[in-house]
Amino acid sequence: MKNVTIIGASGSIGNAVINQLIEDSSVVSILALSRQAQTYPSSKVTTGTIDLSDENSIAHAATLATQLGGQHLVFITTGFLHDNDLKPEKSIHDLSVDSFRKNFEVNTIGPALVAKHFLPIMTKGERNIFATLSARVGSISDNNLGGWYAYRASKAALNMVLKNLSIEATRKFKNTIILGLHPGTVDSELSKPFQKNVAENKLFTPEFSASKLLDVINQSELDNSGEIFAWDGQKIEP
Repeated sequence: MKNVTIIGASGSIGNAVINQLIEDSSVVSILALSRQAQTYPSSKVTTGTIDLSDENSIAHAATLATQLGGQHLVFITTGFLHDNDLKPEKSIHDLSVDSFRKNFEVNTIGPALVAKHFLPIMTKGERNIFATLSARVGSISDNNLGGWYAYRASKAALNMVLKNLSIEATRKFKNTIILGLHPGTVDSELSKPFQKNVAENKLFTPEFSASKLLDVINQSELDNSGEIFAWDGQKIEP
């Protein structure tokens, strides 16, 4: 992984991933992208901005990445579940256009547009990985609890986008592995309102989750392209 782009640098997982890659001697350059540029005490890191709701912003970020050379890893660590106005739905009475729009904008459409602009600038003839955070709750076959309509649907849709990308990659980006990754329940702003129901040993630090996700990325093979994996390397069925 010589040249790496991390999207979502300001988030808990993205920041932890970057800090671990800084210590990786095989990594030459890291492009750290977020809505507001961050700072890192390493000459490896170039910072920039990106807005997943703005395709022009995504295209500009891809142009910045090309200046650092062909990318070996593009990892999207962003995600939306709730904010001050929108909460995960408990029943159909909670459904709203705004919730579906926001979840799909960040969790599905944004990563798809990142793929549009970043896959063509990944290295030619070398092993590359395009990865994005998915979620176990995006698995239709694993859904036994219901609820969280917009979030579940946006992640299920993301998984379909990743499958499509993996099929197209066999023709156009032959050495690129497309992955969806479930980070587990991480101690972050995204999970904070829901942590009381999480077993103590199942609430991960961002550093632990980042380390495990990088292990999955490093161990992935072309045959894994289009699949979804949990932090522990276990495949998640659609």
